[in-house]
Amino acid sequence: MDNQLTLIDSDKATGQSLYERDFYQWAIHNVNLIRQGRFTEIDLENVAEELEDMGRNKKNEIASRLLVLIIHLLKWQYEPQMRSTSWASTINTQRAEIERVLEDSPSLKYNIEVVIEKEFKRAKSGFERETSISKKILPEICPYTFEQLSDYDFWPE
Repeated sequence: MDNQLTLIDSDKATGQSLYERDFYQWAIHNVNLIRQGRFTEIDLENVAEELEDMGRNKKNEIASRLLVLIIHLLKWQYEPQMRSTSWASTINTQRAEIERVLEDSPSLKYNIEVVIEKEFKRAKSGFERETSISKKILPEICPYTFEQLSDYDFWPE
């Protein structure tokens, strides 16, 4: 702990904060301050920024996993002759990871249909790139509901 305080004191001389120099040490230092109840010494601005980033990262993870899942379900549906255990594995992995994130952060389910529609628009382009099939054959809105996307027994035909 003394090392951390010494480093923080030296920050004033260099003009560079511990947050900028050593993120891990900065995090541990602020955790220790919180646990000790030394709230006035906490780097509130950067702690708040990191908490916002954590929330944003979880939201982006759900969107990214939905994108991959939707692309693979579209490929499964529109290229039945190309189906493989690899595609099935990717589909089930994405479902499991989405489920895991939502267990930790259930509020991410709020407005999930909006996220699905945004990712479906992206998925159409990804589908076209990966299959060379025109995205124009795809529906305007996502043909899969959140319940279907989450259902390990759902496989579009």
